[in-house]
Formats: sequence, C-alpha cells, structure tokens
Amino acid sequence: MNGFKEIAPSLIDDNFIKAIGTDWMLITAGDHVAHNTMTASWGGVGFMWNKPIAIAVIRPQRFTYEFTEREPMLTLSFLDEEYRQALTYCGTHSGRDENKISKAGLSVAFTDDDVPAISQARLVLECRKLYTDMLREENFLDKSIIEKWYPAKDYHKAYILEITHAYIKE
Repeated sequence: MNGFKEIAPSLIDDNFIKAIGTDWMLITAGDHVAHNTMTASWGGVGFMWNKPIAIAVIRPQRFTYEFTEREPMLTLSFLDEEYRQALTYCGTHSGRDENKISKAGLSVAFTDDDVPAISQARLVLECRKLYTDMLREENFLDKSIIEKWYPAKDYHKAYILEITHAYIKE
C-alpha cells in the first residue's frame, strides 16, 4: 500500500481497548468495483489458533455486511482523532444511499492483496475470515446484555479474522 509500511502484527503497540472502544475503527470490505465501510466500536484483537486475530461484529442490516459476507477478506482501519467527524459520518450514514467514504472526506487504498482499506488510517489490519456465527439469544449467560443492546433482537454476526498483514502510515 502506498504511503504505508508493513509491520509484523506482534509489533503493533496500540491499546486496542482504547483504539476500538474509544477511538473506533472502520471495517471495510469489497473489491475495486464496489466496497463499503462502517464505523465499529466493538471488537477485539488477540491470539488464537496460533495466529494473530481480530474479532469484528456486524449486524446483518448494515450495508457493509453484504460485502463482508461476499468477500474472504476485509480490513480494519484505525484513524487519528482528527478524523473523528469522518468516523461519526461513516457510523451514521449508509453506503446504500451515497458514497459515504468520499462524503466523509476519506478515500480508499488497496492492500497488496487488493483488499480495500481507508487511505487516511494510521494503522490497517488486513484480515482473512476464519470463523463466523450469529450471536444467539440462548447463548447469552448475562441476559441483561440482550435487554440493553438487543431489544429488537437484531443480533450481530461475529467474525474471527486472521490478521494477514498489518500496515502503519509512513
């Protein structure tokens, strides 16, 4: 990716609780012809099955869900605070209705594996889907989560993703 340098995932020094939960990330999927992004503040990064992994969750009604389901790979893009307004825009507008990436003042770059990512990111995680499943009401041990976050029973689909490449802005 132009303007980025690849680093080993183990060398990333971000605090992902802050990077995802407070700073937010953009989940981007698709191809050169059609792609979309969405703001996410839930997920995680860790190590599983002897691989660096990320976990992303997407509700099926989100437009990005269609691209994520279709493609084997996606990216997670982390932006600096100066892009908070763009992150907010991408979280409150649908790509079904407009090119929200450009309307948010952002642009798309493609990884070496041709996966769309956000050019303005300081960190991009290119990920390959390993496992996915819908969150299910019967599997919640703490039922208060359902009451608080899923009153409409619109559960997320969870994706466990292998981090295949990590890029930092040069």
